[in-house]
Amino acid sequence: MLKKQKKKNKKKFWLEYKISKKKKNIVIFHITCTFNNTIITLSDIKGNSIYWATASSVGFKGSKKSTTYAAQTAAEKVGRYAFDKNFKEAKIYIKGGGVGRDCAIRGIFNCGIDILSISDITSPPHNGCKIKKTRRN
Repeated sequence: MLKKQKKKNKKKFWLEYKISKKKKNIVIFHITCTFNNTIITLSDIKGNSIYWATASSVGFKGSKKSTTYAAQTAAEKVGRYAFDKNFKEAKIYIKGGGVGRDCAIRGIFNCGIDILSISDITSPPHNGCKIKKTRRN
C-alpha cells in the first residue's frame, strides 16, 4: 500500500509542475528612436526577438523616416502582429532622443495591448558637448 501512495504523490507533483510552467502572454517592446529612423523590436521576457519593424520597412524613405507618423505606423505594425499572436500585456523600453518616442507608444496602445510599464533606458552622455570658448577682448 505504501508504494501506491508514493506514485499518487508523484503524479500530483508533476501535474502541479506542468500547471506552473504555463506560457505567459507578456512581451517586451524595445523602441529605439534616432534622429533619422525609428526601430521597434518585439521580444519575449528572456530577450529573444520575435518580430521587428522600422520606419523605413513600413515604406517611408528619406527625411520622412524621422517623422512621428512613420514611428506610429511602424509601432502599429508590430502591435498588430503581437495582438494577432495573442500577446495581451507588454512592457516598453525606450531608448534614444528621436521625435517618434511618444507616437510609437500611442501606436502600440491603439492596437489593444495593455501596457504594464514604460521605462526610459537612454544612456547618459559620457562627457557631453564641448563648451564654446569665451570671447577674448
